[in-house]
Amino acid sequence: MKVDVWINVVVMIGLLASKANGGASKYTAMYVFGDSLSDAGNNKYFVDTSAKANFLPNGMDFSSGPTGRFCNGKIIVDFIAEMVGLPLLPSYADVSVKGATILYGVNYASAGAGILRDTGYRFGRVIPLEEQISKLRKTVDELKRQMQGNDEVSKYLASALVFINIGSNDYLNNYNIPKYYQSSHIYNLHQFTDLLINRYRQKILEIQGLGLRKFLISEASPIGCAPINIEKGECNATLNKMVAMFNSRVKGVVQELRSNYPGSAFSYAPAFEVFLRFLGNAEGYGFKVKDKACCGEVSESETGGTKPLCFANSTPCPNRDEYVFWDAAHPTQAANRILATLLHNTTSLP
Repeated sequence: MKVDVWINVVVMIGLLASKANGGASKYTAMYVFGDSLSDAGNNKYFVDTSAKANFLPNGMDFSSGPTGRFCNGKIIVDFIAEMVGLPLLPSYADVSVKGATILYGVNYASAGAGILRDTGYRFGRVIPLEEQISKLRKTVDELKRQMQGNDEVSKYLASALVFINIGSNDYLNNYNIPKYYQSSHIYNLHQFTDLLINRYRQKILEIQGLGLRKFLISEASPIGCAPINIEKGECNATLNKMVAMFNSRVKGVVQELRSNYPGSAFSYAPAFEVFLRFLGNAEGYGFKVKDKACCGEVSESETGGTKPLCFANSTPCPNRDEYVFWDAAHPTQAANRILATLLHNTTSLP
């Protein structure tokens, strides 16, 4: 594609995005990395995984039905994309690296995935962070092919938004399952967190090295407050302390990256804090149930790990907008809308 044609395409897309979202976006695109809280369907074509949700009642309130989102409708990154003036992002599995379908950005997140390569393997096939970044490389190569000009690609990528939310599974579906993972036998908690942080920083810089310059890095959410981890109506304090330790270190990484890479912008999204505040005032937002899943029951996973239990043909609650959680681990569309708004209002976007 010639550069002048490419520019016309980008202008057209910008106008369409502006019309659809009430204003032009300052971002050319958005690239998403993470786990099931952000997965838009990247696991759905895997036959050897249980970490997928491309079946009803998942997606029952989504415009195109089940896509692989672990929700009855939109997830947080969908709302964030809309808030910054971009359309809903396709999963990499759906668009791969094909043509104009990647122009707004791509979602690479994978349910069950973590920072470490072996995290979540008990579910079967998942896409760890390093493999998600490999898929980004293919996308960048395709952009270079389409634009036929490194200057245009550089400008495009420098104005794109990177959203990352990952790390919870490294505790929930790795460190805390000593029966299947060696990590807790090899490292104490502080050493394991050091391992995660060092790998995470390295992976963020790999993305930055591909030309991306605007980063929104989210805290891991309070996994101890998900229904699958709640005990006697109380959040699991041990899990939340683990995640809080990780988040504290991630915040330090973001501050360090700001200092060392002034040509890039790194923003920190306080998702842990926002989620806890939201849960503490859930009734004030119109929610009546915050400790039980709308779809499915919490039960012991056969694999020894955790998994959302909203199976195919399950009967969900009829009043979905009154539930914070869709399944045992993921929020409803109604909760995601509020969480995304709170994050957007409390975060200085890059």
